[in-house]
Amino acid sequence: MIALVFSVLISLCLFYLGWCLWTIVIYHWLFSPIQQLPGPVLQRFFSTNLQFVMEPEMSPHYHDKWESVYGKTFCIHGFGKAIILPELDPRILTLDPKAMTHVLNEPITYPKPWQSRRLISELIGNGLFSAEGASHRRQRKVLNPAFSNHNLQSFGPLFTSQVFKLRDAWKALLGKEREVSIDVAHWFSRATFDVIGIAGFDYHFNALEAESNPVYLAYREMFQVGVDDGFTARSILEVYLPILKKIWPDKRTNTIRRSHDIIYGVGRQLLERRKKELEEDRRTSLHTKDLLGLMIFSNLSPDITEDQRISDQDMLDEINSFFFAGSDSTSLALSWTLYLLATTPEAQTRLRKEVLSLDADASFKAIDALTFLDKCCREELRLIPPVHSSLRVADRDDILPLSTSIQLRNGEVVDQVHVPKGTCIHIPIEGFNLLSSVWGPDAHRFNPDRWDNLPSAVKDQPGLYSNLMTFSGGPRGCIGMRFSIMEMKIFLFQLVRSFEFVAKEKVVKRNVVLTRPFVLGKRRSQLPIIIRMVDSRDEGTTL
Repeated sequence: MIALVFSVLISLCLFYLGWCLWTIVIYHWLFSPIQQLPGPVLQRFFSTNLQFVMEPEMSPHYHDKWESVYGKTFCIHGFGKAIILPELDPRILTLDPKAMTHVLNEPITYPKPWQSRRLISELIGNGLFSAEGASHRRQRKVLNPAFSNHNLQSFGPLFTSQVFKLRDAWKALLGKEREVSIDVAHWFSRATFDVIGIAGFDYHFNALEAESNPVYLAYREMFQVGVDDGFTARSILEVYLPILKKIWPDKRTNTIRRSHDIIYGVGRQLLERRKKELEEDRRTSLHTKDLLGLMIFSNLSPDITEDQRISDQDMLDEINSFFFAGSDSTSLALSWTLYLLATTPEAQTRLRKEVLSLDADASFKAIDALTFLDKCCREELRLIPPVHSSLRVADRDDILPLSTSIQLRNGEVVDQVHVPKGTCIHIPIEGFNLLSSVWGPDAHRFNPDRWDNLPSAVKDQPGLYSNLMTFSGGPRGCIGMRFSIMEMKIFLFQLVRSFEFVAKEKVVKRNVVLTRPFVLGKRRSQLPIIIRMVDSRDEGTTL
């Protein structure tokens, strides 16, 4: 009997090894159409191409270089190759606008990989950013009313009041000093947290006044773990073996659990309070502007059938998700804009002259019409998108159409690529925004005036906003795009008229969940900028 069991186990092991040999070695090496795509060759065993397309200090150069050598669609490798195996984990990287539009417009065929969704949901729950298929459609339908043009206009006074608090805090730091160096990334993070707290569920963190609110501290601690540690070998192993978090929790796991206990605990209280308010007084719902109230109201709408409604847990996950996306991404966009203005004084002077042409209490309609402010925002969002890149996986066999033909390794020229089920598609958000063959030879430079005369190739680029991939595109395009742009413009309008910004530290970009600033040689993400007061009565003279 023992011999029989042993024989069966040996047979199973041999079968498994044979399957691995076929699927990994023979199929991928000899038959996979992905291996026929042109692309960079791995020079060393266990090496990878990923650092060249994932790290923003080098990725613009390599996107340009590889596009010029291999064309707009080519193959890169994630896990490299082993000593006796060919290149493993082949992925398609495409800078072809027709191909990318196809991928973005087919979210059912090209969802996010389950590994990515598990990493995201660990931090911010199963909200809009990790949901797929019917779940995503339900959530999107309930959330859409909160981001209507009409509702967004009501947020103008909120953005203005918060930037005034930030401005006053910076003035207090200056005191009688001529200048002071501040970490603008940290300050913007506090300000945008306050904004999304009020806009999200009418909750006041008061982070600009004192960083003491327990929910705010829980968010900060949880996000800091992700920023400091990034995706470690342990966190990646937990994706495949989630039981490790239960039987052997580490510091990261314990921090996230502790933070979630606080965040979801307070969130449930707020949810119950808002539901009770809306149920008791129907008139309250007609004047509701915060995201949580609008979600509740929309979810109870007769226009939504029972199977389209989302649960209370979904609502809590949405709020958690929007705190991450609404505060972290916008604060980084604002931080990088000030840095770019600080390193291009002539652009800063032009912008200051323009914003001072309006009174400080100007409406958003007037602010939105400022042409150079608009060009500066577009250019920053093009040059340093908060989300550097993303990943999709083919859920079925598909044909990827190309606008530019490519030559395969066997010499054949094709205008479409067969994509086998399970193939990963690298989404080079920054790559589309910075490709020199599209945006011109100065594509990697901050030049707001480029928007006056864009190359014709730009018009073919995919994206939700100004032919940029910054807010993605297709049915999963960023729902909060207009909210973020409105917040950016109002903050910049008030701050540039009040302060001059000077950069003296060498700052580099690193892809740590989002594209974050780091002082060269320092481990902690920060963006120190010198600020000086501006006398608005004298056309922007620095005091």
